[in-house]
Order: sequence, then C-alpha cells, then structure tokens
Amino acid sequence: MGEEINEEEFELNEVKDNLEGSVGSRLNLVAKEFGYGRGGKLWDSSSALKLPKRCYDAFVIRPNGRLYRMWVNMMFVWSIYSTFFTPLEFGFFRGSPEHLRHLEWVQIVFLADVLLHFFVAYRDAHSYRMVYVKGNFAFDFLGCFPWDAIYKSTGRMEVIRYFIWLRLYRARNIIKFFKKMEKDIRINYLFTRIVKLITVELYCTHIAACIFYYLATTMPPAKEGYTWIGSLSLGDYKYINFREIDFVRRYVTSLYFAIVTMASVGYGDIHAVNMREMVFIMTYISFDMILSAYLIGNMTALIVKGSKTERFRDKMTDLIKYMNRNKLGKDIRSQIKGHLRLQYESSYTKDSILEDIPVAVRSKISQTLYMEMVQKVKLFEGCSDEFLNQIVMKLNEEFFLPGEVILEQGSAVDQIYIVSHGILEEVGIGEDGSEETIAEFVPYDIFGDVALLCNIPQPYTVRVCELCRLLRMEKQSLISVLQLYFNDSRQVLSNLLKARETDLRIKQMEPDITYLIAKQEAELVLGVNNAAYHGDLYHLKALINAGGDPSKTDYDGRTALHVATCKGYEEIVRFLIQRGANVHCIDKFGNSPLLEAVRAGHDRIATLLVENGATLNLKDAGSYLCKVVTESKIDILRRLLKYGVDPNSKNYDHRTPLHVAAAEGLHLVASVLIEFGADVLSKDRWGNTPLDEGQRCGSKPLLKILENAREKCICNQ
Repeated sequence: MGEEINEEEFELNEVKDNLEGSVGSRLNLVAKEFGYGRGGKLWDSSSALKLPKRCYDAFVIRPNGRLYRMWVNMMFVWSIYSTFFTPLEFGFFRGSPEHLRHLEWVQIVFLADVLLHFFVAYRDAHSYRMVYVKGNFAFDFLGCFPWDAIYKSTGRMEVIRYFIWLRLYRARNIIKFFKKMEKDIRINYLFTRIVKLITVELYCTHIAACIFYYLATTMPPAKEGYTWIGSLSLGDYKYINFREIDFVRRYVTSLYFAIVTMASVGYGDIHAVNMREMVFIMTYISFDMILSAYLIGNMTALIVKGSKTERFRDKMTDLIKYMNRNKLGKDIRSQIKGHLRLQYESSYTKDSILEDIPVAVRSKISQTLYMEMVQKVKLFEGCSDEFLNQIVMKLNEEFFLPGEVILEQGSAVDQIYIVSHGILEEVGIGEDGSEETIAEFVPYDIFGDVALLCNIPQPYTVRVCELCRLLRMEKQSLISVLQLYFNDSRQVLSNLLKARETDLRIKQMEPDITYLIAKQEAELVLGVNNAAYHGDLYHLKALINAGGDPSKTDYDGRTALHVATCKGYEEIVRFLIQRGANVHCIDKFGNSPLLEAVRAGHDRIATLLVENGATLNLKDAGSYLCKVVTESKIDILRRLLKYGVDPNSKNYDHRTPLHVAAAEGLHLVASVLIEFGADVLSKDRWGNTPLDEGQRCGSKPLLKILENAREKCICNQ
C-alpha cells in the first residue's frame, strides 16, 4: 500500500491482502487480467519503486484542493453523460447521427481522470491516515477504450461491442452523489429519495429502450420486417424502413415500447415478433416485477419509516439476530421479546414523548406526575421541597413483566427504583440455591437504596410479581443531588436507618453510615473553605444554603472566615458574618480571623470584624509582639496595638517588646511602642529596663526616644 505523506521516502510494493487503494494491487490486477509480467506479476517486492519525499510531494494532489474539487465536479457531469450515452451508443450504433458518434472521443477525459488518480491522496479506510492513490484501475481503464473503433478494426466482431457496458461502472459517481445528498441536512430527505427513485426508473426504461432497438438492428436486412419496429404501424405511419427514420422518432418509439411493457399496459400496437424479442421481454418483465417491488417498497418506506411500528419491527429483527448469533436460551429469549413488546405498548412514557420539550417544561410535568408519590417515600421524609424537585426531575418510567428480575443478589447497583404500580418481592438466595422471601414491595416503596448509598453489593434479589411501573433514578444523578443538598443528604441517611430497623444486616451497618455522614460533613467543610479561598460567593451561598455550616472547621481548625479574611474578600466576610460565622474561632496555629486580617493588612475587614465583636485572642501576646519587633514589621505592630494588644505584654523572660526593640537598636519600632503606651521602666527577669538595654546598645536616636519617654513618665507621676 502507498506509504504515508509524512515519510521521508515512498515505497510501492505488491499488496497480498487485497486491500483497496494500492498501486501494486491495481497493476497486479491488470497483470493477472492480461498475463503481463513474470508469473502474472508486474513487479515484486524486490523491485520496489522508491521516490524521495521532495520529488513525490511535487506531484501529490490534495483531495480537498479547490482545483481538484472543480475537476471532480466536472467528472461528475461527464459521468452523467457517459452513463446515459453508453446504452444509447450500444443500441443505436447502427444509424445513429454522425455528431453523436464523435462523442466517443470524450473517453480521453476519463483516461486523464484515471491517470490523475495515481497522484491523489486519500484517507485509508482502515487506518484513517493520508496515503496515496485509490480506485479500481481495471474497470476505469477498460472503460476508456474506444470500443467502437476496436469493433470496426477487428472485422465487426459483435462481442467486442459488449465491452462498452464497462463504462456503466462510472455510475458509482452518481450513486455517491445521491448518498451525499441524503446525508446533507440542508436538503429535504423525501425530495432526495423521490428524485433518486425516479432516476432509477427512468434509467431502467432508457436501457430497455436501447436494447429493444439493438435487437431489431442486429437482424439481417432481409428480416428487418420481422422485428417489433420493422412490423410496426402507428396509424398511417409505417416503420418498415426504420433505419431511415429520424433518430429522435426511433428513440421515442423505443422508449414508449419500454415504458408500456414495464407498466404492463400495452395496447397491442407494439409487440414482440421474433423469438429473441420474446425472450428479452419475458426477462425484462421478470426484472420489472423486482424493480416495481423495489420502487413501491421504497415509496412506502418513505411514508411509514420512523413510525413506532417500523422502529419496533427493526429493533425486534436486530434483537432476534443477536439472540440467534449468541445462541441464547428459550427462557431468556421469551423474557427479552416480552420486555421489548411491553416497551412498545407502553412507549407513551415521559422519556419517549417529552424528549424534545424544554427542560423547564419537563420539570413542571415531572413535579405534577411524581411529586406526590416521592413525598410519600419513606427514604425522603423530612427533605426540603428543593431537594424533592431535583429528585423528580431525574426520574424515568419503566415497565416490567411478572417474573423479571430487576436487581440480583450480590450485583453492583447503579440505580434505585420507586414502585409506582404493582408488586415486587425481595428474595434471599442461599448457598444451596434455596429461596427465602424477605419482604414485599408495594407502591411508594423504594429498593436499591441500601446498596447504592452504602456502596455495597445488592443484599437480596428483587423480582416482579405482577405487571409493575417503576420510577428509576441513576446513581450519578442521585449522588449529585445529595452532594448539592447536604442537610437533605444527612436526612436521607437517617431515614435509611429508620426504614430498615428490622433488618439485622442494615443495623450492623450503622457505624458505616455514621462514618459516611461524617465524611460528607468533612467534604462539605472543604467545599465551603475552597469556595471562600477562591472568592466564589455564588458557590459559597449554594453550599451554605444546602446545609453547610460556616463555623465548621477543617483538619487545621480553620473556618471559611479564616480563609476569606486572609485572602481579603470583604464581601464574603460580610456574608459569612451575616450567616453566623464564629468571629472568635482560633485555628490550631493560634490564629483568629481578626489576626489573619491584621497580618494581611486588610484594614476594612479588620474593622468589620471588630464591629462584630471580634478580638485578636492572642494566647502569648508578649512572645508574639517580641517576634514581630524582632522582624521589624512596623505596620503589623501598629495594627496589633491598634486593635487592643497590650504593648507591655511580656514573654517568658518578662521582657516587653520595648526591651527587644531597645536591645536591637530599633528606634522606629521603639517610638511606635512608646506611642501606644509602652513602659520604659518595666523590668525583666534580670531587673533590666528598656532604658538599660538602650544604653548598652549605644544608639543615640534610641536613647533620646527612651529618655524623653522616661521624663514624661516621671512628670506624669
């Protein structure tokens, strides 16, 4: 097969698997047909043709190129001409107008197209990669031969002229055109099919007309009166010398004979005269019955195709083929066919009827149909109306016959069912195959919920006792709704425990369900904190409205308020405070929301927190202030003092922040501390004051600040 375009070189080898689209397979086909080459092969793999990429790409024609598409369109028009003219040329060769005979030389155009195909890239049907050359070389090439000229040069051997029919292979272009039209949504499908059927009918009568005339022309001249046209008389007009009659009249007369024969409404004016004509008419009428059945069947299909009955018949046929191929047993065959018939009879369900209705309208219909029933389901007792609205929107109706198994014991469950009508039984199957009835399901009961919510295999088999209608909900749909409404999710799990109090197996699962609730709470806290971290107020509102607690802490003891104040989202902080978030909460690192705001420099948020009663709640204010002083974070220090931290707080050595500032020579920090009331005479564990530390440091600006502070302190005393 031709190599891909992006390779460095291209190698054309013999193809042994008869794949379409290979130069080697094309030429091998010609070699086998005409006996060229050694052993019927034009070449073998040892004499492969190799061309460099640059040389080969210069001659490659892209199938989507504008010029090539124009050429394809032109060849389509020529294919229409060739398909029509080939039967005409075959039948009316003797006595056809001279200007029609010259059209034989247009075969050069088709020969050029055959040669052009050797340089056209196409998508391989198997690998869908771009490879070179595609087509059926033998038929295309043989159809380009001037068979009429060959016929004359070989002494008018009649068998040679039959090769003209090879040109009808070009009709595949017309077939491709109609297929393309049928797939084009811009063109009416009914119109396309009708045009196609009319074209088939007219073309068949056209071929028959040409063959009818051909049968008459191949009779010896002395016996031409013993042909259907030679013996024909229409009124006063005689066709005894039909070769001399106008070409159009001969063709119309032949076409008339073909049409009335096809329609079986012949009036006796035109009829078979000799044995050959009789045989052909019998063959033609037999073919016509098949053609008529084809046309009528297709027209009927255009009217009824897509109906409920047609879809049911097609599906049933495919289903029977599937069951035969897989050799399914008689019992399961009956169940499958019975279920399909039931779906056919009960196809007026919400899914089949309302699939094209807008979602909002379908939601209202679902609420009307199912809300009252869902409210009576014990699993959903105490749930909010919003939650129930989401549930009813996800429900789908299904019908089941008696004896059908809905859920099997030990199977993985991916959907739950609510009984709308009918009765089902829950059966336990022992290791020895014995059955024990566990429970009975009646309307408003639900099953599959335990296995789905607890992620365990189905504990018991559920089987239909009488014809029932069930409301089905997919696992993913239920889980998504439960994740959206946390309070309702917790209520559902609580109802699950209450509804199965008599079931020992469910009671044993109580720790697992409790763990599941705790896990959901932790996930919700993470969701709330994550929404606060990214500033997504709408998502945060949705989570809190669904039951999220803004005061719940994560594994680090941090709340959404911690995160929002740290990131500086004032609007989210305001919303959390309105929803009752704890402004005094301390994480495991000792940070309060106000401290986060102070450290991050979010003054507006800090003011908002203070207005709502927030405090810094520093457990070791002295050590914390000393650390801030050491790091010379004057802005943070000023904000801490502003929001109530005592500047004379002491660390474990009874040293105040002013001690540290004086020891480090930080006169600016010392001035801020003194501004907020730091005591220059406070003594540490060793009896040293900040002034003593300043004197040891030797910083004149610092000493001046400390001495001024001492004088003010003495004056105040």
